[in-house]
Amino acid sequence: MTIDRLLDERDVCDAHYRFAEGIDLRDWVLYRSAFTDTLAFDYTSYRPGSAGSVAADSWVDRARRRFETLTATQHTMSNPRVQLQGDRATCTMYVEAWHSLQVDDTSVLCTIGGRYVNELVRVGREWRIEVLRLHVRWIQGDQSILDR
Repeated sequence: MTIDRLLDERDVCDAHYRFAEGIDLRDWVLYRSAFTDTLAFDYTSYRPGSAGSVAADSWVDRARRRFETLTATQHTMSNPRVQLQGDRATCTMYVEAWHSLQVDDTSVLCTIGGRYVNELVRVGREWRIEVLRLHVRWIQGDQSILDR
Protein backbone atom coordinates (compact mmCIF):
# COMPACT_ATOMS: atom_id res chain seq x y z
CA MET A 1 0.00 0.00 0.00
CA THR A 2 1.37 3.41 -0.97
CA ILE A 3 1.42 6.62 1.05
CA ASP A 4 -0.84 8.27 -1.56
CA ARG A 5 -3.42 5.52 -1.15
CA LEU A 6 -3.36 5.85 2.64
CA LEU A 7 -3.76 9.62 2.36
CA ASP A 8 -6.70 9.19 -0.03
CA GLU A 9 -8.37 6.73 2.35
CA ARG A 10 -7.89 9.18 5.23
CA ASP A 11 -9.31 12.03 3.16
CA VAL A 12 -12.34 9.97 2.10
CA CYS A 13 -13.04 9.36 5.78
CA ASP A 14 -12.54 13.07 6.45
CA ALA A 15 -15.48 13.88 4.14
CA HIS A 16 -17.67 11.73 6.40
CA TYR A 17 -16.29 13.37 9.52
CA ARG A 18 -17.01 16.85 8.06
CA PHE A 19 -20.55 15.61 7.38
CA ALA A 20 -21.04 14.42 10.99
CA GLU A 21 -19.25 17.28 12.74
CA GLY A 22 -20.96 19.88 10.56
CA ILE A 23 -24.38 18.66 11.71
CA ASP A 24 -23.41 18.34 15.36
CA LEU A 25 -21.73 21.76 15.59
CA ARG A 26 -24.38 23.37 13.38
CA ASP A 27 -21.50 24.46 11.17
CA TRP A 28 -23.32 24.49 7.84
CA VAL A 29 -20.25 25.63 5.88
CA LEU A 30 -18.33 22.59 7.17
CA TYR A 31 -21.32 20.33 6.44
CA ARG A 32 -21.61 21.71 2.89
CA SER A 33 -17.90 21.05 2.29
CA ALA A 34 -18.60 17.31 2.48
CA PHE A 35 -20.65 17.29 -0.75
CA THR A 36 -20.36 17.77 -4.48
CA ASP A 37 -22.58 20.51 -5.95
CA THR A 38 -25.29 17.97 -6.81
CA LEU A 39 -26.03 15.14 -4.46
CA ALA A 40 -27.91 11.89 -5.01
CA PHE A 41 -29.39 10.45 -1.84
CA ASP A 42 -31.24 7.34 -0.68
CA TYR A 43 -32.73 7.46 2.81
CA THR A 44 -35.57 5.05 2.01
CA SER A 45 -34.54 2.70 4.84
CA TYR A 46 -35.40 5.57 7.21
CA ARG A 47 -38.29 7.14 5.32
CA PRO A 48 -39.85 5.29 2.35
CA GLY A 49 -39.79 7.40 -0.80
CA SER A 50 -36.89 9.55 0.41
CA ALA A 51 -34.51 9.25 -2.54
CA GLY A 52 -33.52 11.47 -5.39
CA SER A 53 -31.06 14.10 -6.50
CA VAL A 54 -30.77 17.62 -5.16
CA ALA A 55 -28.48 20.64 -5.19
CA ALA A 56 -26.16 20.35 -2.21
CA ASP A 57 -27.10 23.84 -1.01
CA SER A 58 -30.75 22.75 -0.83
CA TRP A 59 -29.76 19.57 1.03
CA VAL A 60 -27.80 21.61 3.57
CA ASP A 61 -30.69 24.06 4.03
CA ARG A 62 -33.07 21.14 4.63
CA ALA A 63 -30.68 19.66 7.21
CA ARG A 64 -30.28 23.05 8.91
CA ARG A 65 -34.05 23.45 9.28
CA ARG A 66 -34.41 19.91 10.65
CA PHE A 67 -31.47 19.78 13.05
CA GLU A 68 -31.72 23.29 14.46
CA THR A 69 -35.05 22.29 16.05
CA LEU A 70 -33.16 19.79 18.23
CA THR A 71 -31.29 20.56 21.43
CA ALA A 72 -28.27 18.47 20.47
CA THR A 73 -27.06 15.72 18.15
CA GLN A 74 -24.05 13.47 18.06
CA HIS A 75 -23.13 11.47 14.97
CA THR A 76 -20.42 8.89 15.54
CA MET A 77 -18.85 7.41 12.40
CA SER A 78 -16.75 4.26 12.62
CA ASN A 79 -15.43 1.15 10.87
CA PRO A 80 -14.64 2.81 7.53
CA ARG A 81 -14.03 0.54 4.54
CA VAL A 82 -12.74 2.49 1.56
CA GLN A 83 -12.47 1.28 -2.04
CA LEU A 84 -10.55 3.58 -4.36
CA GLN A 85 -10.68 3.70 -8.16
CA GLY A 86 -8.70 6.68 -9.39
CA ASP A 87 -10.61 9.86 -8.51
CA ARG A 88 -13.67 7.91 -7.33
CA ALA A 89 -14.25 6.03 -4.09
CA THR A 90 -16.87 4.04 -2.25
CA CYS A 91 -16.90 4.20 1.52
CA THR A 92 -18.95 2.08 3.88
CA MET A 93 -19.04 3.47 7.40
CA TYR A 94 -21.12 2.70 10.49
CA VAL A 95 -23.11 5.53 12.03
CA GLU A 96 -24.75 5.95 15.41
CA ALA A 97 -26.74 9.17 15.47
CA TRP A 98 -28.08 10.52 18.76
CA HIS A 99 -30.77 13.20 18.63
CA SER A 100 -31.97 15.05 21.73
CA LEU A 101 -34.83 17.45 22.28
CA GLN A 102 -35.38 19.18 25.62
CA VAL A 103 -39.10 19.20 26.49
CA ASP A 104 -39.72 20.98 29.77
CA ASP A 105 -37.36 19.22 32.20
CA THR A 106 -37.06 16.05 30.15
CA SER A 107 -34.61 15.14 27.41
CA VAL A 108 -36.37 13.15 24.70
CA LEU A 109 -34.03 10.94 22.67
CA CYS A 110 -34.03 9.20 19.32
CA THR A 111 -31.01 7.16 18.31
CA ILE A 112 -30.48 5.68 14.87
CA GLY A 113 -27.92 2.99 14.12
CA GLY A 114 -26.88 1.86 10.69
CA ARG A 115 -24.32 2.43 8.03
CA TYR A 116 -23.63 4.69 5.13
CA VAL A 117 -22.60 3.32 1.75
CA ASN A 118 -21.46 6.45 -0.04
CA GLU A 119 -19.81 7.25 -3.34
CA LEU A 120 -17.27 10.04 -3.43
CA VAL A 121 -15.33 11.94 -6.05
CA ARG A 122 -12.13 13.93 -5.78
CA VAL A 123 -12.78 17.65 -6.30
CA GLY A 124 -9.47 19.46 -6.52
CA ARG A 125 -7.55 18.21 -3.49
CA GLU A 126 -10.61 17.21 -1.48
CA TRP A 127 -12.90 14.18 -1.49
CA ARG A 128 -16.63 14.94 -1.54
CA ILE A 129 -19.73 12.80 -1.19
CA GLU A 130 -21.64 12.51 -4.46
CA VAL A 131 -24.05 9.70 -3.51
CA LEU A 132 -25.32 9.43 0.07
CA ARG A 133 -27.00 6.15 1.06
CA LEU A 134 -28.21 5.46 4.60
CA HIS A 135 -29.03 1.89 5.63
CA VAL A 136 -30.86 2.05 8.97
CA ARG A 137 -30.42 -1.09 11.07
CA TRP A 138 -32.23 0.06 14.22
CA ILE A 139 -34.04 3.00 15.79
CA GLN A 140 -34.50 3.53 19.51
CA GLY A 141 -36.54 6.22 21.22
CA ASP A 142 -39.03 8.81 20.01
CA GLN A 143 -38.60 9.19 16.26
CA SER A 144 -41.20 11.96 16.16
CA ILE A 145 -38.63 14.48 17.46
CA LEU A 146 -37.04 14.33 14.01
CA ASP A 147 -40.26 15.39 12.32
CA ARG A 148 -40.83 18.69 14.15
